Amino acid sequence: MRCGYFESGRCRSCTWLEWPYADQLATKVERVRALLPDGVDWRSPVPSAQEGFRNKAKMVVAGSVDAPTLGILDPSGHGIDLRDCPLHQPGLHDALPVLADFVARARVAPYDVATRRGELKHLLVTESPDGELLVRFVLRSQEPLARLRKHLPDLREALPAARVVSVNLQPEHKAVLEGDREIVLTEAATLPMRLAGVELGLRPRSFFQTNTAVAEALYTEARGWVHEVAPASLWDLYCGVGGFALTTTAPGRDVLGVEVSDEAVRSATAAAHGAARFVAGDATAYAREHEPPDLVVVNPPRRGLGPELSSWLETSAVRHVVYSSCNAESLARDLALMPSLRPVRARLLDMFPNTAHYEVLTLLTRY
Repeated sequence: MRCGYFESGRCRSCTWLEWPYADQLATKVERVRALLPDGVDWRSPVPSAQEGFRNKAKMVVAGSVDAPTLGILDPSGHGIDLRDCPLHQPGLHDALPVLADFVARARVAPYDVATRRGELKHLLVTESPDGELLVRFVLRSQEPLARLRKHLPDLREALPAARVVSVNLQPEHKAVLEGDREIVLTEAATLPMRLAGVELGLRPRSFFQTNTAVAEALYTEARGWVHEVAPASLWDLYCGVGGFALTTTAPGRDVLGVEVSDEAVRSATAAAHGAARFVAGDATAYAREHEPPDLVVVNPPRRGLGPELSSWLETSAVRHVVYSSCNAESLARDLALMPSLRPVRARLLDMFPNTAHYEVLTLLTRY
């Protein structure tokens, strides 16, 4: 893949871009296999397109109210415009210039890090498999809110794919992407995400995988493993909007998702239509207080499960674990704390091409 931003040195985020893609994939597999025990049945890795795969644009807004930049900041704090980034899906690529024009029309001043003045910090845009958009404006305060509401009909006309538009308030001067308060400006508050045979619901502050095609492969692979084991009961811990839970339901199977985010739980519950249950809470605390299921799916953050939840799984009656990890080092630490649950099958999915990052799915069985 060729990228003018990378070649000019304006953006070097894709640190592996100069490597042939086959070498990228082989290196990831080699590094992950070295961290897991011997005897694992490694399935062939799932590759990704090198460009046009990102369903989310996370853009720092800088520049001026008349000429905003959407992209990143250079070391001096000036904006580098990346609206033509080749990683974005076509719908995002087409939407970003329209959104930049809207920002100028609504007179929303970009936030200046050096002077701590201005309002618009980030523009976050997610595209669904159906081509609809979730658009979020991260503001320092509510000052521009009336202008955004006034010009919203113009945006909807220029960008009809914008199903959900919201404002997130992040008043603090620190490197935090978003704040705790969200104000939805449209009638719709949920973006339907149809993949792997289910319809998930994505609300503004809910997490979803960045690579839709590989996410679909991830859910499909996990579903096959779960159906092969055929558990009567299943927990999806760190369930987010319920991707693993909703793709592994089956007649007579009791499926429960646990997620700390209330908003994600609302999204998952609405999408489940009674096929699965979801509760808001800490995964470790919930596990300690309830009778364990036959199988647990875990999809923790980069830090992994940690000693408490790993130790609980080791001493529990859980027969199988499907572990989705974005960090094989923390996965290896967790596995060392669960010697009775042995990894028997694994597959690397290249969720983040052109970088050292990945997702690895592992099936653990109790011996």
